[in-house]
Amino acid sequence: MADAVAVAKARAAAASGVMAAGSGPGRELPAEEAALEVSWVQGFSNKSFGFINNQTVCYPCGNYILFLDIETKKTTALQCQTGPVGAFAANASSEVVAFSDQKLNPIIYIHHFPELNKLTELKGSAQLDYTLLAFSFTGPYLASYSSIPEFVLSVWNWQENILLCSESQPGITATSLSFNPMNWQQLCFVGESSVTIWHIEKIEDEHHLKRNPVELPDEQGSISPHEDLFFPVSRSDDPYHGPDLPVSAIAGLVGDEAETFVPRNSIKTSVHPTAHRWTATSEIYMGCKEGYILAIDADKHSVSILQPKPPPEYMQKISDVVSYVRREVQKKKGGELSDRQNPVFSMAFCNEGLYAAGRGPVYSYKPAHSGEAVKLLDTCSSCFQAADFLTPGNKYCVSVTISGEVQVWLLEDGTCLGKLNLDIEATAMACCPSSSSVAVGTKRGQIYFLDVTKAEAPRVVHRIFLSNFPVLSLHYDQSGQFLIARTTEGHVFILDARPSKLFQVLGYIVLADEVLDLSVVSDLKNDLVEVMVLLNGAEVQRARLEIFCLSSAITTDNDKCVNDQGMFNASAFKKKQYELDYPLSSAVKLKDNIVYGYCTCAPFICKYHLSEENMLEDPPVFSSEKRIPSNQFGSGFLCVSPNSQWLAAAAKDGVLFIYNISTMDILARKPCHSYQGGGIRSMMFSLDGNFILVNDENDGALVCLKWKKIKKTEVEEAAFYWKSLLDILNKSTSNENAVLKSMAEWQFDPGSTSKSLPEEKFKEAPLKSSSVDVTEEDGNITNTSDMTWIGQKIQKVIREETQRFANQKQELQMGIKKLRQTIQQMMYENEQVPDIEKLEHQEFNLDMEEQERLQAEAEQEVARARKEIEMENLSNCYLQDFIKYECWDALCVKGRAVKCFHMDCEVKNYPLEERSKEELETLEKVLRLKNTETANLKVQKEDLETESETVLSEEEGKKEAKAVADDGESFCLIGSLSSQYGGDTSILYHQCDLHTKEQRVNQIVLLKDIIYKVKTAFNKEFDIVAQQKEQEIARVKERNLRIREILEQLDLQVEVWEPALTDDEMPERALTVQDSEIKAEKYLTQEEKEKAELLAKLEMEKRLAATDDDRLRALDDMMGGVLEVRKEDILKMNIPPPPFISKPEDLWSDEEKKIFGEYEKKVKELNEEKEEYKKTLENEWKKLEASIQETTQHFDETVCKLSERKVKSEMVIYQEELKIVNLTCALLLDEELDTREAGLHNCLIKKKKEKVKKAKTVLTAKSKVDAYTGTYKDAVGEEKNLERRFRKQFADTPDDVLDELYRLYTHRPKSPRTEMLLDTPNPYGNCSGSEDYKDALTLLMKAMDELDSPEHMPEGLEQSVWKNFCLARRKKMESEELVKRKALKLADMQAFFQRRMDENEKMKSQIENIFNELTWLQEKKMKLQQNLIVQFVLKQGQVELENTEIPDYSDAILIKKSVVEELNCSISTQGEKKIAAIIEFKDFSRGIRRLEWEHKKMRMQIEDLKEKARDIVILPISKDCQLFLTVQNYGSHIAQHIAGMEETLRFMDKLHEKNVKNHQKKIRELKKSIRLKEEANYELSLQLKEMLVSVSERRHIFEAADTRDISEKITKQRYQEILKQKNLRDLIKEQKEEFASLQSELEIMRTRTPPHI
Repeated sequence: MADAVAVAKARAAAASGVMAAGSGPGRELPAEEAALEVSWVQGFSNKSFGFINNQTVCYPCGNYILFLDIETKKTTALQCQTGPVGAFAANASSEVVAFSDQKLNPIIYIHHFPELNKLTELKGSAQLDYTLLAFSFTGPYLASYSSIPEFVLSVWNWQENILLCSESQPGITATSLSFNPMNWQQLCFVGESSVTIWHIEKIEDEHHLKRNPVELPDEQGSISPHEDLFFPVSRSDDPYHGPDLPVSAIAGLVGDEAETFVPRNSIKTSVHPTAHRWTATSEIYMGCKEGYILAIDADKHSVSILQPKPPPEYMQKISDVVSYVRREVQKKKGGELSDRQNPVFSMAFCNEGLYAAGRGPVYSYKPAHSGEAVKLLDTCSSCFQAADFLTPGNKYCVSVTISGEVQVWLLEDGTCLGKLNLDIEATAMACCPSSSSVAVGTKRGQIYFLDVTKAEAPRVVHRIFLSNFPVLSLHYDQSGQFLIARTTEGHVFILDARPSKLFQVLGYIVLADEVLDLSVVSDLKNDLVEVMVLLNGAEVQRARLEIFCLSSAITTDNDKCVNDQGMFNASAFKKKQYELDYPLSSAVKLKDNIVYGYCTCAPFICKYHLSEENMLEDPPVFSSEKRIPSNQFGSGFLCVSPNSQWLAAAAKDGVLFIYNISTMDILARKPCHSYQGGGIRSMMFSLDGNFILVNDENDGALVCLKWKKIKKTEVEEAAFYWKSLLDILNKSTSNENAVLKSMAEWQFDPGSTSKSLPEEKFKEAPLKSSSVDVTEEDGNITNTSDMTWIGQKIQKVIREETQRFANQKQELQMGIKKLRQTIQQMMYENEQVPDIEKLEHQEFNLDMEEQERLQAEAEQEVARARKEIEMENLSNCYLQDFIKYECWDALCVKGRAVKCFHMDCEVKNYPLEERSKEELETLEKVLRLKNTETANLKVQKEDLETESETVLSEEEGKKEAKAVADDGESFCLIGSLSSQYGGDTSILYHQCDLHTKEQRVNQIVLLKDIIYKVKTAFNKEFDIVAQQKEQEIARVKERNLRIREILEQLDLQVEVWEPALTDDEMPERALTVQDSEIKAEKYLTQEEKEKAELLAKLEMEKRLAATDDDRLRALDDMMGGVLEVRKEDILKMNIPPPPFISKPEDLWSDEEKKIFGEYEKKVKELNEEKEEYKKTLENEWKKLEASIQETTQHFDETVCKLSERKVKSEMVIYQEELKIVNLTCALLLDEELDTREAGLHNCLIKKKKEKVKKAKTVLTAKSKVDAYTGTYKDAVGEEKNLERRFRKQFADTPDDVLDELYRLYTHRPKSPRTEMLLDTPNPYGNCSGSEDYKDALTLLMKAMDELDSPEHMPEGLEQSVWKNFCLARRKKMESEELVKRKALKLADMQAFFQRRMDENEKMKSQIENIFNELTWLQEKKMKLQQNLIVQFVLKQGQVELENTEIPDYSDAILIKKSVVEELNCSISTQGEKKIAAIIEFKDFSRGIRRLEWEHKKMRMQIEDLKEKARDIVILPISKDCQLFLTVQNYGSHIAQHIAGMEETLRFMDKLHEKNVKNHQKKIRELKKSIRLKEEANYELSLQLKEMLVSVSERRHIFEAADTRDISEKITKQRYQEILKQKNLRDLIKEQKEEFASLQSELEIMRTRTPPHI
């Protein structure tokens, strides 16, 4: 590995040079006169980090990769010249780092540390970005994963710049990627909700990636096996619904979607993996968001849950598990816990422990040392907000982050000297030129002043709360006298920058528009400070400038310059306003009224020359003198160097341009940051011009630049200006620093409201900041505990006004009290008066403005409510019209009902919609097609008819007789009775002929037409009945008029029954609203009211005019309004009594009595006529009621019949709809089968393509294996030849020396390879990895140097022979190593070939299964096309079942009834003939059969007798027979024998169990002894190692003592003992074999001989 890295370094050094940055967009750049270089970079991001070696941590930050030395804390930066750093990875074993850039067609760069030279570039197929990179721990391998659109996983050999293999995973977003530390051929790929183990398989130089997905548990922790929805395991066949098909076929999916489709209810959300790490046993420990901790076996791809229950939140990553264990240990020790519960974003492992980084510090955790977390890098993950140079500007610089962390850096190397966390969101920062103080502006409107006289310990000495609006920027003048603060509300605050003045706020200026930028120019000679403000004007296409000067007078006599509220007076300084022709985002001003602006609408820098006149009123528009094209894009800003020599331009693209102000030529350019990181946020020149600080928006990097190449004159000018400025500031700086040191540290008040308020409430705070609460009673002002400076000024003004006008205020309060009492008395009196006289409460409001305001609010509320009601009514009207159109207007037949008069029976018609033009055209087309098919079929039958035209009369009679039966059968075959209810079934296809899809579709159209006709026929009958009811109601009303007249004449109060149509019978009533239905009072406008009053007045006048008629009134008074007496008026007639009726009867005369008699006679006759007329009327009344009852009952019967008709029509409609449903199901099933077939064909095509690829791979692998097998055999043969040639080569040496040489020839030294133990707790520690052949051979040859020394040479051997021997031994060892390497490689190749063969066979079986599935599918499709669903209409009782079980008709065949009847007739005829022949044959053959039977009986008797004689002769007499013959009770004897045998069997079982227990006991003892032996062997192995050491020492002693003869004797004795032991072993082996054979024979004999009792 080291040699390879060295080679790569050499290549890179030879090929690489200084990488020049691109010219960027815009014009062609001129040759730069100077150049900038990066001095140092600081920062930290939340991306990953890693180890480049055991002492250096590296991590990406913006466009740079920073290398941090853990011990020295020094940082080195490597810049990515093409933009921000994308994916990142580091390899500690090779000390290389890999990163990708973020551009189109990104490139992976690999650099070596510490030289930071580029080794190679990897160019892949990625178009947009790489998301992940990972180095292997062994070998020169790098894995990369690209993002959208490729999603390609690639494996590279970065040393050779070769892409080994790649695989695409469309749509999968990766979160982490890592190699197995123990095996580089295993790669763990983690997605958002998936884990995949990739195996890198290799055969020679060819590599393959094999995907092995891991089934993760669901959110509940259950692991369910994978279910293949495209090829289901089981399938059932329903004769009605068809076969069970996959969900994808039912959904109609074809292609790749069909194979991957999963229904929503089958989708189980798996856990979401977050972090993972490998173990030494090739397992993966993985943490999940849900709290589970999983263990994944990389070989078996199985998952087990280590932590089933969710742990605490801070344990949801494996990185936090370490922190959790440390905390638990610390708790047990009784120590305090440190606050390190920040979330961990990245982890890295080295050979010593774990390193974790989160939001800020980087900690190290080394279990082998103290077990405590140690802080390595104390940084803040928040981005830098601003940076500035601390006076004098050549030693220190200060930065602040957005989170409020202030850091002091050493300019020389970027070392962090000190830091201070303000714990508040910072928005601006500036360093004071006249002292070592730093001002930090916050989002809450506060300014913190820091003492940085001691760089190692910055402290807060003062804080000013300006306003509740954020501080946007802070600016010091060059003399350090003023601090200008800009806030968001358009206020510019002027502060005294000197600590001796306690940073006094001098005042503020209110500007009309929003402030975009602010520039400060100091005139040190005249002691003036000129401030230029860039405003966002009303016109978008122009910029507006305001310039004002600050003098020292505002500090000495501040009260005259500001008003009571702290605002500067207009006379304090002169203001100048300028209008510029282009909109600007930034502007800077020089001392000679030259202004440079960065244009927003176009990429150029404008130069303006402003006049000296006062431009307050109607300022003209200044045009730019010069426009310098900019090579940047996005909004930007400008910055001038302190000596006004250089102009810096920075924008969103992150490139810094330095211009020479005198010529505006580009002096230098430097890509510090990137557009992806938000570009440059701020930049600052140092006072001496040697350094430039640049920080970005989002990537978290602070870059310090210095001049690499620049003209000497420019350096001298900058240094001269710096020294002259220091000479001016030295005296004030020392004084102010002394005051600054003496200031006490500012202490934060815990009760301060500004600190306790959350950030989001500060958005509402400005609305309340300027208001001060004053009570009505005493006028006291309520103070807050922490008030802004403006608030304090306003409070002071209010307090002074309160003291000045205290007496007037008291008088006003007394008057208000009296007026209040008077009004309260009036309101009390108002409550006592009646309601009509009461005044409203608002009438007592003396504040007319308030009253008008309330009235206006009330009117607005009324208008709003009226508008809402109008809009609601409008929406309801629209909804009404829509519903009416959909449910009423669109119906050609409206839905209505008919009810009976006297019964609870109701019949509804069928609402029908008008059939569309398309439906009618489709119906006409189907009818034409059906007629054409019918005619064609008729012609074909006529042509094929071969029978004669003459038909027998009998057959004609039979057909006529069957015609009636055929009519009844047609209903059964058609499957419905629609022909009886208005439907024409002759146009339908026969149910047995519906085989094609077109026929079924046409049949559905025809069935819908039949349903429509049935409904139309019923609606016609319904309309007749409905019209009949209307007529009946009219007749009943006519008769009721006569009945009411009769009742009126009879003077009876009887309720008359009068029927009426209900709302169901007249549904159109629901569409109109009657006035009686409206319960609320109708709202009328003034015009409608006047119109109604006029109509009422006219109606009254008309009525009065009609009643004022003398003639009619007289006729009504005298004759009841008629001129002649009618018969109906007889009941009203009365005979007037005579006038003397009032006299007593005694005083009547005879004439009077006669008159009275006639009067009584007339009265009697009149009464008789009245009674007779009453009877006549009563009879007529009864007849009318009976007639009404009769007609209404008859109508009710009609309605009942119509109801029965409706039920039968519903039955017919349901029959037809059932046909439609069956046909639709058949069409759907046919479509699903087609979809399934298409999906299988698509899958088959894919599998065939894969099969072709795999077959090619198999052939290639086979050829390579065969070729390499020959090479291996040649190597083995060569190795054997070397061994054979050894004795030939040294045949001249004596035999004993030759044997000694052969022993030395076969002796091998121990290889010094370092092997990693599997039980190592840290797989990321020191591991040598897989050594290649050359390295292993080199180590082996080094080990052979000791054996080749002359001291190992046998005695009597010449030196030349020994040298030849050593060379031969080395050659033999090289050959052995070569054979071993080739054997391992061959085994790997054969394993690869076998895996490809297995995959090929698996693919074959899959293709075969798909073929079988297609065959089965086609068979089912053909069967379903022939096996039609036919609907029958069966009469009740036609099919009778003996039991309740439905018989199985699965194998039934449907045929016509006529065929069966004809067959039955022919069968009956033939049966009669057969019966007659059988009877004749029976009588004749009865005698023959009797004789044959007797003859057969005699033959059988003869055979029986012969058989008995033969049995008697050959019958053997055995013991069993003897026992059977002699023993009386043979059955009991047999039972006794069986019982004995069973007892023997039970005894043998008990004996067997006892033997089994003994054997188990022996096994346990043997296991125990084995365990003891293993322990003893382990101890002996340890002793053996020591003994080997001692043996080697003794050997050296022995050789030194020269006791060779004794050793030869001992060797011979030892050899004889070995031979003796060998012979004994052979003898024991033979005896064991003989014993085994004898034992087997014994077992055989035992089995043959039964046991005896």
